[in-house]
Amino acid sequence: MNDFDGTDHLAPISTDALIRSVQEVAAHVGADGWGQPPKMFALVPTAQIAAAEPHLLDQLESGSELTPIEQHPLPDDLHGGSAALEEYLGTTSWAPGVAGCMVVQEILVLPPSAASDLDTAVDAALSRDNAADDVIRAAAGAHPERRAARLIVAVLRDGRSESALALAPEDDDDPFAEPELRTGDNLAPGLVHALQATLEADPEDW
Repeated sequence: MNDFDGTDHLAPISTDALIRSVQEVAAHVGADGWGQPPKMFALVPTAQIAAAEPHLLDQLESGSELTPIEQHPLPDDLHGGSAALEEYLGTTSWAPGVAGCMVVQEILVLPPSAASDLDTAVDAALSRDNAADDVIRAAAGAHPERRAARLIVAVLRDGRSESALALAPEDDDDPFAEPELRTGDNLAPGLVHALQATLEADPEDW
């Protein structure tokens, strides 16, 4: 559960503010390079923080509606792209003053042509009573056309969401170039649903 108590009343948040928060967190996390565990952020109205904690004014981004606040590290056994991460979100809730939340995780992306390879690996492994999620992760990690990526998904209490995908540089890419953020409405619908459920949960239930 987030520690920010806040208030029950939240002013409307613009879509631009949500997009800006995704870009801000993408730059913040990206500065530490690749190979990071999943991270979770609370999205709190900047004006609310300024009113409750005036000594933080010089640390707040001028003109921003939302301030992302990184949460405590997630359990070590939660990996990007795993079903366990969404299951963990099912135990999470937020204080009323939190306007939204965000998860950043590293995943592997494969070309559409790899789908048949994954199906074959899963079919063979399930006959040996292995978990499909673990099998898919292993098969994707061994695929020659795999590409590391950073997936960022943010949601607000009113149901709006924003997702972005940043691909890790390949050997022939400029190592100093910032990864391009590819946005989309349907990048991770399961994760969007799981994050929205954390905002609907009653903190007293946990």
